[in-house]
Amino acid sequence: MKDLVIVGCGGFGREVEDVVEAINQEQPTWRVLGYVDDAPSDVNAALVSRRGSQLLGSVDEVLAHREPAHFVVGIGRADFRRAVDARFREAGWEPATLIHPTVTMGADVVVGDGSVICAGVRITTNVRLGYSNHINLNTTIGHDVVAGDFVSINPLVAVSGWVEIGDDVLLGTHCCVLQGLSLGHGSTAGAGSCVVKDVPAATVVKGVPAR
Repeated sequence: MKDLVIVGCGGFGREVEDVVEAINQEQPTWRVLGYVDDAPSDVNAALVSRRGSQLLGSVDEVLAHREPAHFVVGIGRADFRRAVDARFREAGWEPATLIHPTVTMGADVVVGDGSVICAGVRITTNVRLGYSNHINLNTTIGHDVVAGDFVSINPLVAVSGWVEIGDDVLLGTHCCVLQGLSLGHGSTAGAGSCVVKDVPAATVVKGVPAR
């Protein structure tokens, strides 16, 4: 069993522990030491306790007082995730890659370190996912997709083939991206949108078609 801390005790952080528990049911792999959070809300702290886990303290406290182990960042915002990830790696901690047992993947799929792939995700063939990607529930990713680092794909997203996704991109719940398009660094496609043309860097699009 490998020791693991989850950074962030919000909704996605707690969903990460669901992925860990599912992995452990298949083959005992991870021992969750608890959650790291600089400012946990009372609600999130109570929900962590309800599931039998514990808060370990802030990032500063954990890095100062615990020996390096594995970590995973369960924070949705790419800029926050990137900053926290850098601190843990600089302190000698190792990023964990967590893939729910119900995920299906075709041939020649590469998943970057530090990524979390949740239940029901379908990934086809010749796909490249970068470092610390969050691929949430029941998303589909088509052939030949290339995603950068710190990408966040929310539940029920459909990404068609030959799509290029830049670093720090957010795809909102239930959006779809048509074949052969690109989404630039730091862009966002809103929930329920249908992306029908390339999205420039640092641009937010929404609607059907997305504008």
